[in-house]
Amino acid sequence: MGLLIAMATGSQTCNAEEVKSVPPKPATAPAWPADKPAYPAALPGNGLAQHDFLYAGEGKAQNIYIVRKGQIVWKHEDSTGKGEISDAVRMSNGNVLFAHQYGITLLSADDKVLWHLDAPPKTEIHTAQPIGKDHVIYVQNGDPAKLIVVNIVTGKTVKDLTIPTGNAKSTHGQFRHARLTEAGTLLVSHMDMKKVEEYDADGKAVATFDAPAVWSAKRLKGGSTLICANRSVREVDAKGQTTWEFTPADMPDYKVTQFQTATRLANGNTLINNWVNQWSTKIDPATAPVQAWEVTPEKKLVWALRSWEGATNLGPATTIQILDEAEVAEDVRFGEIK
Repeated sequence: MGLLIAMATGSQTCNAEEVKSVPPKPATAPAWPADKPAYPAALPGNGLAQHDFLYAGEGKAQNIYIVRKGQIVWKHEDSTGKGEISDAVRMSNGNVLFAHQYGITLLSADDKVLWHLDAPPKTEIHTAQPIGKDHVIYVQNGDPAKLIVVNIVTGKTVKDLTIPTGNAKSTHGQFRHARLTEAGTLLVSHMDMKKVEEYDADGKAVATFDAPAVWSAKRLKGGSTLICANRSVREVDAKGQTTWEFTPADMPDYKVTQFQTATRLANGNTLINNWVNQWSTKIDPATAPVQAWEVTPEKKLVWALRSWEGATNLGPATTIQILDEAEVAEDVRFGEIK
């Protein structure tokens, strides 16, 4: 049941209030030795049984999986869908919302389409988050780029804010992840501006964190921010100073292709996704690298997820939502919208 939402022509433009930070320079992936395995023979953790989780990735097929007790218990597989999945989240009622480059789709627990939005021509949508049961917030790449909140019950756009870009004509490279904070603001990863911007509900930028090669950012309890770039995961304080960092150098026995999202778990560990590009790399299931790692604050690896073969081939990793935690995905707000 496709629904194309018409965007309002009136919009608000953001003005940044800078928070100085001292980020590292973006790292370039070194060539991995041809004779070196991409991962050790023995992997830490319990494989698919380590956590219950939702899994999706940017790949040639629109595939989403839910794993419980080591088994795939739910899946959405669409080899014909146009666009890569950059964001996916399971709600407390079992519905799954995902952004897939050329639109957003809400699926029921029995894999039926409940709501769908098509990205307007010459735009892309790579991130979306539910607000309660009635609203969805998303970032629309384009010229101009937009931050939009839509009521999925009425079909009406309730927020339409213009946000800046580094290159208005390079739609694909503008944004990936955005996430709401407990304060009701939105953290947006500006890939083409090499920074994370925090916006309030009026579209005003209230904080900026320098972040070369950024892909995602999430506000943590206590006020710090977890920033994931292609070769590093950093926790920064309110002033943008790095208080914790994890890089490929911390696990030299594992081949890192590209970090995309990082999540701080309730146990204090950090979950990091490792994405493999299907468009420029042929994935050999026998030798493909690990898809995700869980690391302690002391940088000890406690879980390496690698599942490329047979009925449990999860495909490329972009986003993982841990489901054995109490967090309710839609229990968020954007200003007064909740």
